[in-house]
Amino acid sequence: MPTVETDNNPSTTPPSILSLAFDLPNICSLFGLFSALLALYFAMIGIYPAAMIGLIWAVFFDWNDGKIARKMKNRTAMQGQIGGQVDSLIDVVSFGICPAVILLSYGNYHPAFLPGAFIIVAACVLRLSYFNVYGLDGKSSYQGLASDNNAIILVFVFLLESVISTTAFTVVLYITILGLAALNVAPIKTPKLSGRWYYVLALYTLVITLAYSWLLI
Repeated sequence: MPTVETDNNPSTTPPSILSLAFDLPNICSLFGLFSALLALYFAMIGIYPAAMIGLIWAVFFDWNDGKIARKMKNRTAMQGQIGGQVDSLIDVVSFGICPAVILLSYGNYHPAFLPGAFIIVAACVLRLSYFNVYGLDGKSSYQGLASDNNAIILVFVFLLESVISTTAFTVVLYITILGLAALNVAPIKTPKLSGRWYYVLALYTLVITLAYSWLLI
């Protein structure tokens, strides 16, 4: 039977896969995945305000899983590594695939929207892979735009959908998706938002939720 090294015993049998779902930070990450799934579902059936609510909550849970993990004093290095993988894989869904499906759905799945959808997913995968290997660029900066900003910006831009024509917004949405993809992989430094920014995000999540809930009424 294969073995892995842990903090306490170098030959401990690996935990079961299902046990990962009972780790508190991973539970938070999975709530984020469920929020992203809701965003995908509502985007595919064309209820975009509900999709935006799911998307911003995916960001909120993404910010909280790491916060929870850092407060757990008995968390092992192996749990941290696995949690990082869980978080990264969910980020691809939330901040790469979700924007892609939203673009495709809004474009009525016309083939012309496939390049934009592919580009945002590819940029997200490349950006997250780079971060998984190289980490922060310095102590408090990222190389390229952090992928969670894709959702933060997209839910704000989507507020225009109710005030401009469908044709005009389609162009705005496509340009936004391409712009986010370019920023994800751009050789620029962007700040790591933490500290008081957590409370800004919490307020933003509440405001976005209320705004889009009003549009659903």
